[in-house]
Amino acid sequence: MLHILFVCTGNTCRSPMAEGLLRKLAKERGIELEVRSAGVSAISGTSISRHAGAILREEGINDQIISSQLNAEMVSWADLVLTLTGGHKRHLLQYFPSAVTKTYTLKEYVHDEEAVNSDIQELDSLYADAELSIALGGEPKATDLQRIIEIRQRIPSFDITDPYGGSREDYELAAAEIRTALYNLLDKLESLRRL
Repeated sequence: MLHILFVCTGNTCRSPMAEGLLRKLAKERGIELEVRSAGVSAISGTSISRHAGAILREEGINDQIISSQLNAEMVSWADLVLTLTGGHKRHLLQYFPSAVTKTYTLKEYVHDEEAVNSDIQELDSLYADAELSIALGGEPKATDLQRIIEIRQRIPSFDITDPYGGSREDYELAAAEIRTALYNLLDKLESLRRL
């Protein structure tokens, strides 16, 4: 069974919506997976936002999702870590560089353009190398830092809009972005399952 972990900031808006929606949509398609969510700056045990909770309830999702602080055990548990923004991904890889081969933003994971995907893989590797150099007391190579800048300028944004503190409509828009990406995710998982 595939284990998927969604990661956002406080684990009260985007990642809980992604968790609940994916669990429901996967069940409807007969895809077995286990889904969790966490936040890079979460206060464990906090309730999800009222708008996020309302959107999930309208979808018929009554899961009791409460916030969790991202930790090594969760990252180890996951077969696939999907962050909601590039910033979340960089934060996660800074603390868990060994997760580089299984960590993506949700939108980039379902993106199909080969040239962009190749750039993303190279960028992730450069970030991991830079973090390792820093952790060992060294400095990243100047050529690697220049290459990071070049690649970042080419890659489109794969961030899901943050509705935190916004109106119900802001949450609806974020949920629509997430839902679209999840449909693509399930299509990809089904095609991988057939291989």
